[in-house]
Amino acid sequence: MSTEKRKQEKKRLHIRNKNRERYDLKALITAIPELADHTKPNKYGDDSVDFSSPVAVKLLNKALLNHYYGIKHWDFPDENLCPPIPGRADYIHHMADVLSGNNFGTIPTGDQITCLDIGVGANCIYPILGVIEYGWKFIGTDIDQKSIESAKRIVAANPTLKGKIDFRLQGDRADAYYGIIDKQAKIDLAVCNPPFHSSKEEAQKGTRRKVKNLSGKNEKTPQLNFAGISNELICPGGEYKFILNMARESKNFGENCFWFSTLVSKQSNVKRIIKSLEKLAAFQIKTIPMGTGNKSSRIVAWTFLNKVKQKEWRETKWKKKK
Repeated sequence: MSTEKRKQEKKRLHIRNKNRERYDLKALITAIPELADHTKPNKYGDDSVDFSSPVAVKLLNKALLNHYYGIKHWDFPDENLCPPIPGRADYIHHMADVLSGNNFGTIPTGDQITCLDIGVGANCIYPILGVIEYGWKFIGTDIDQKSIESAKRIVAANPTLKGKIDFRLQGDRADAYYGIIDKQAKIDLAVCNPPFHSSKEEAQKGTRRKVKNLSGKNEKTPQLNFAGISNELICPGGEYKFILNMARESKNFGENCFWFSTLVSKQSNVKRIIKSLEKLAAFQIKTIPMGTGNKSSRIVAWTFLNKVKQKEWRETKWKKKK
C-alpha cells in the first residue's frame, strides 16, 4: 500500500475534525513524552501506537487533547472508559451541522447554546470538545458520583473550561431526562453515548474480538483497550433498550430541547429506533453515518418542534449569532 493511500485512511472523518490526517507522532510525543514507550512499527514499517494496550491508548488520547485542543490536564481513573478523541469529535461536528441546518447554514456558537450530555463520564469528553470547538455551554449528567467528581477535576485543571460546564447527578439510573430538565429549560442539543452491551458476557466477547483484531492474540479475559466500568458499557437490554427508554422520555420534553440525539453502535438497531420515534410523533428524524478506520457507527437525531416552533426558537435564542 502506498504512503499516499495510507494518508487517506481518515477521510471518513468530518471535514472539520482536527485528526483527519494521520497522527503526527513526533508532535504527540512532544506533548506527552511517555507515549514514546508505547510506539512500534506497524506492518507498513511506520511508527504507530500499540492500540492493543489500554495504557498506550489513554496516552495517545491525552496527547491528542493536549496538542490539538490545548487541554493540558486530562486524567481520570484507569477503570473508566477512555474515549477515542477523533470519533467523539465527529459527533460534535455533525451535530453542529444539524444546528446549522436550522440557522440558514451558520453554526450557532457561543455560550447562548446549551448542550446536555447524558452520561458525561469521568473523562468529560463531549463537553470538552463542544466548549473548545464552538464555545457552547454544557450540562453533564451521570449516575455515578465518582465520575462526576473526576469530570469536575478536569474542568478545574483547565482554565478554558471553567464556568462553562455544569454537572448534575442523575439519581435514578432508569431515567435520562427526568430529574435533569425542568419545564423552563431551553436546551439546544442533547447528546449521548449509550452503553451498548446487554451483559458482562457480551462485553467480554466484544473485547476478545477487538483484542484479536488489534494484536492477533486469543485471550480469555482481555483488558479493554478503551477501559470502561460496567455502567458505562452495560445495561439491561443493551443500547436498544436504553435508547428506546430515552426516546420515550424525550417526548415529554419536546418543548424544552431542540434536538435530541444519540450514538447507535449497532446498525441492526437503527430501523427499530426510527420506528419508535415515528410512533412517538417526532417531527423530524435524521440518521447520520460516521466512521473511523474500520469502525462504522451512526447518530440518530430527532426533534418534536415543528417548523413554526423551530423558527421561534431560532429567532429568540440564536438571533444574535446569525
